[in-house]
Amino acid sequence: MNKKNLWGVLIVLLISSLVLYFDLRATPMATLKAAAGQIIPWRLVLVFLAMALSYVCEALILRLLATKRPGTAKRSFWSYLRIPLIQALFNGITPMATGGQPSQLAAMVEMGMAGGRATSILMMKFICYQLVVLFAYLTAFIFGFHFVAGKFSALAIFIFLGFALHVFSIILLLLAMFAHNWTVKAVKKVMKLLGRIFGQERAQAWEKSTLEQVESFYKESQALKAEKKKLWGVVLLTVGQLLCYYSAPYLALRALGQPVDYVQVTLMTILIIMFMAVIPLPGASGGAEFSFQTLFASFISQPGVVVLAMFLWRFATYFFGMILGIFGWSFKPAKLRD
Repeated sequence: MNKKNLWGVLIVLLISSLVLYFDLRATPMATLKAAAGQIIPWRLVLVFLAMALSYVCEALILRLLATKRPGTAKRSFWSYLRIPLIQALFNGITPMATGGQPSQLAAMVEMGMAGGRATSILMMKFICYQLVVLFAYLTAFIFGFHFVAGKFSALAIFIFLGFALHVFSIILLLLAMFAHNWTVKAVKKVMKLLGRIFGQERAQAWEKSTLEQVESFYKESQALKAEKKKLWGVVLLTVGQLLCYYSAPYLALRALGQPVDYVQVTLMTILIIMFMAVIPLPGASGGAEFSFQTLFASFISQPGVVVLAMFLWRFATYFFGMILGIFGWSFKPAKLRD
């Protein structure tokens, strides 16, 4: 990793350390010890196993999209598994997870795949992921948002903004997929308007880049629709990937002996992830911890349990992935050309 990435790691560690420090300082040590004494070891293992399985599901998605075509090189499973691990690392150290997609592309090129082919695979995965995420967000918003809005109005505003941001981006994606001609016309009209504000030369560059993305999305969506078995395989694996990821807080609370409801905790988890979407810091540091404690403290009476559950959740879903990502970046597979 370069110096810029190392600075990202240091900033994340600093913010997370400060958050943990203030949490631990506000919670008596005796309370934390009592909560730690409730840990059930085999259930604790399940937290990390769930996250490992989420990375395995994502690796299987990539392998499914990359293989079963004539001339495709027979690459090891590690070649595909290291890609989501590297994504977890760069998602964690860049603001709003902007480094995840470029790092995946770099890892796929590094294992010998052509850049165009790698971009195509990542785009197909992104399309399926966004469609599944849309269903998850709509479900959480319909059945869980009223709970947050009724008790934590300030937090609810940011969750709504995160939800709106995701839905808007998914609507644009769906328009590019299913209303291609209308989308192209809309892009040209918007860029014409922006040209009056920022200058024609800059607007033309934006228009060219945007239309290339629209064409690419449309092309890949048509290719994906033509391979229905592969499409359903990717969708099912994406559901498995997200279920494993969303289950981490529930498993952390169960590891601490809490008799919590899976559906309720999972809905709260998805709302937390919506809130994290509007935090501009790497890994949404600070905001993630705050939202977790705010929501789960409402139905868990033991403050020590909430703090430890938050720490287990963040370590499993965030730092665990970053640690694995460093190994993934360090141990490169054989470079095989298609």
